[in-house]
Amino acid sequence: MVSHNVWNADVYDEKLSFVSDLGKDLIELLNPKKGEKILDLGCGTGDLAYEISKSGATVIGMDLSSEMIEKARTKYKNIQFVIDNGESFRTNEEYDAVFSNAALHWMKQAAKAVESIALALRVGGRFVAEFGGKGNVETVVQAIADVLFQNYGIDATERNPWYFPSIGEYSSLLEKHGFRVLYASHFDRPTPLPDQDKGLNYWLDSFAGDFFTGMDSSEKVLLYEDLKDRLRPYLCKEGTWIADYKRIRVMAIKER
Repeated sequence: MVSHNVWNADVYDEKLSFVSDLGKDLIELLNPKKGEKILDLGCGTGDLAYEISKSGATVIGMDLSSEMIEKARTKYKNIQFVIDNGESFRTNEEYDAVFSNAALHWMKQAAKAVESIALALRVGGRFVAEFGGKGNVETVVQAIADVLFQNYGIDATERNPWYFPSIGEYSSLLEKHGFRVLYASHFDRPTPLPDQDKGLNYWLDSFAGDFFTGMDSSEKVLLYEDLKDRLRPYLCKEGTWIADYKRIRVMAIKER
């Protein structure tokens, strides 16, 4: 299934800016240098592309969402942003590095995405990324699956827009495409959502829309309340929702 997630760039910046904030220390792993050409794959509204550009590197931001790219171009007029698909893009540029934060788990055709990344890099170029790993938001996904099946008889696996691999799966994929994996980590990152009780609603609206395709807003209100009742004992602490994130962080070098 191809994800049809609808992105609201303003809500993303106002309510979900933690996505970019948590990616800032990933730039340290990237260690961008003046004069390098770097592709930010799945750049969203451009905040991390801008942070990378402070090094003096030339950054191009790429995202499939025209809404996100439009917002990025408005915010950062000195950076080039392009609309393209991470699973299939091709470029005449040879990049020194490809960087990606919180985007690769949206690319279910992972082998195609890795192939595209490999083709964009020069030999010796590096790939630095963080994305959802095996078990990411599994409590939320299981609750959504239960609610959809009990209310509509829907099998949520067919609507799931995400690919959450293990380190072994993803490292093997990289190695098949000529990469040497220098570093890989799979870790828990419980992530507080903003606006207390509304936090889960913002998250579901922004990231989980594919599960609720074809449902009107009044149906969603009821489903969200059902979900919150089920999840509150596990993911709500003192009025704040905490997403059960599990992330993979990886650095690899293109050897051939």
